[in-house]
Amino acid sequence: MQFQLLVLVAVVLVIWLYLRRRGQAKAANETVAANEEKAADTTYHAVSIRIGKEACAAAKSMAGQRFLSTEAPRIPLPECDTANCKCHFIHHKDRRAGKDRRSPFGAGSVGGGSGRFGVERRQTPDRRKSDDEDPS
Repeated sequence: MQFQLLVLVAVVLVIWLYLRRRGQAKAANETVAANEEKAADTTYHAVSIRIGKEACAAAKSMAGQRFLSTEAPRIPLPECDTANCKCHFIHHKDRRAGKDRRSPFGAGSVGGGSGRFGVERRQTPDRRKSDDEDPS
């Protein structure tokens, strides 16, 4: 009887250790995935300046403009002539404000265009469709 109880306790202990270790591994994987996702989200982290009530001309000229967080100017701005600056940063996930998807190659070059593809504007059918047809 005591031997069977001892075996039962050992089996329960082994199962408990296995489940505990599996849970720790799962938590570690979730933490790594969350850190990778956060790093991907902060690649293009941007800030914009929210001007205060008595903002200087330099801050007003930059209002609404987004900067990559690593390239943003320090507040108060060096040109600031206000005694008590109330300007602060607003954080954004991305530097882009809208659906603008400009080509990195620029307009008119390979893959060029403005990136605003809301409406199909071609007047003629796709020329490549006729290239696939058999001429004989």
